[in-house]
Amino acid sequence: MVYMGIMATTLNAPTNNVARSFVQRHQHDVIGVLHGWDRLRLQGTLRALYHPPVMEQYLRRAGVLWKDFKKFATDLTGRVRQAADTLANERGRPMMYLPSSSTSKEDLACEIQQRDKVSSGLIAIFSCVEPGHTWAVRGNRATKKLEVKLQWGKCIHLYFYWVHEQLGFLHLRLQTWFPFLIRICLNGREWLARQMDAAGVAYRREDNCFPWIADVSRAQALMDEQQRTDWPALLRPVVEQCHPLYTEITRPIECQYYWTANQSEYATDVMFRDRTALERIYPALVHHSVMSFGAEQVLRFWGRPGRVGVNDEVTTDRRRHGTDGVRVKHWLNRNSLKCYDKGSILRDEATINEPKEFRVWRAPENNPQGKKDWRVLRRSVADLHRRAEVSRAATERHLTALAAVHVQTSLAEEAAQVCRPLHRHGRRYRALNPLGEADAQLLTIVNRGEFALNGFRNRDVRARLYDATEDRRREHQQMAAVGRRLRLLRAHGLIAKVSKTHRYVVTEKGRRVITALLAARQASTEKLTALAA
Repeated sequence: MVYMGIMATTLNAPTNNVARSFVQRHQHDVIGVLHGWDRLRLQGTLRALYHPPVMEQYLRRAGVLWKDFKKFATDLTGRVRQAADTLANERGRPMMYLPSSSTSKEDLACEIQQRDKVSSGLIAIFSCVEPGHTWAVRGNRATKKLEVKLQWGKCIHLYFYWVHEQLGFLHLRLQTWFPFLIRICLNGREWLARQMDAAGVAYRREDNCFPWIADVSRAQALMDEQQRTDWPALLRPVVEQCHPLYTEITRPIECQYYWTANQSEYATDVMFRDRTALERIYPALVHHSVMSFGAEQVLRFWGRPGRVGVNDEVTTDRRRHGTDGVRVKHWLNRNSLKCYDKGSILRDEATINEPKEFRVWRAPENNPQGKKDWRVLRRSVADLHRRAEVSRAATERHLTALAAVHVQTSLAEEAAQVCRPLHRHGRRYRALNPLGEADAQLLTIVNRGEFALNGFRNRDVRARLYDATEDRRREHQQMAAVGRRLRLLRAHGLIAKVSKTHRYVVTEKGRRVITALLAARQASTEKLTALAA
């Protein structure tokens, strides 16, 4: 299910979408939301050849003496490179050696593609020396024998850049020495453009984004089809064209390439009607992300409740993102969640480098017919569908937390009422003082992202205001003090009590006012001083 916006500025938002609060907040400016893969880095490995006993058996079956391994491997490398040269000549495309591995191969390929107006097929082939795991035969002084060792070394790598008929712009990186690692980098949005062309869906494209799509629901259905891909079957023809010797190389042990996702980027794009509409709210979104989202909130974005573990590393940084503006990135160990603007699109993107932190409902890998259970999420492309679920949920939780930011009215309009005393039900309540440390601390606590979904209790606030105590009398005093302060926020309409529970939630008004007050407190106290006067 997606939000639909067909040349309109209003949406029919389905109630089961977690990010609906953000879209509803900006429904007059948002014309659609699109979820799906951005960049995918896939890796093909001959897994058996990473184990010394198997490599030794491979050489025996191939009839290669260990002392002749270097000559055998060098001959194979030469033939692999010759096959690439033959492919380039047959297609009439350039094959270039790059003296530095730091050269941006993608930029160079794009230049060649634009220069030669390549709309399909091979663009170019680049070769360069890069590091990687390589096999070598070394002498063991202790045993006086030769040993086959997998070690870190350097060898020639070939980069094949294509405009694939189905996947669009992509590249394949081939290691030309044992164990012949393959990496393929493709883009889900590039793929979607091909799908929409075939389906007759009109769209406008900028880089790898779609600021406007005529039928967003149809585009989302096409992106969902990507999750049902038979990856080995899809990638096999690409490998056969770039690496025709792989069948000969694998014949002694009859193994196939095993495909994993080395890195996945999943993006939720919120499409605004124009850049101005996004620019109006984006600075506040950046400020809120940096100032309000701590380690616990980042954990919850990734679906992990509780406290930060001793082995967890959680960081947040803000920096300029090329020409697209400022981006905010939250790291949880090696996985990240970031938000940035791309023209009229707000992109919320989840990057997974280490999937083992998540779980998938599956049978054991060595017993596909066995009992299913929640097991470690694998790098295998067989679990890519679950990666997509985890990534989409993370982006939607993040957007839900960003729904607290409201910038349609000025700070004076939002804050004037809470900065004055009021009478309610025959009782006087004092004005809030956002300049004061006590009130600012309370507002910061109730505005925490971890409370956005499930609310908070008296003890949740108390635990962040006071040190733990075993003194029952002191505990009751703290409980009463927090209760009075929560009643003050309720009186001003900033929070509301959930019926038949002991939980409170921040109201719509509260999200607007608290975010505005905290932002202004960080930026300038002069405005609040004027309000309180």
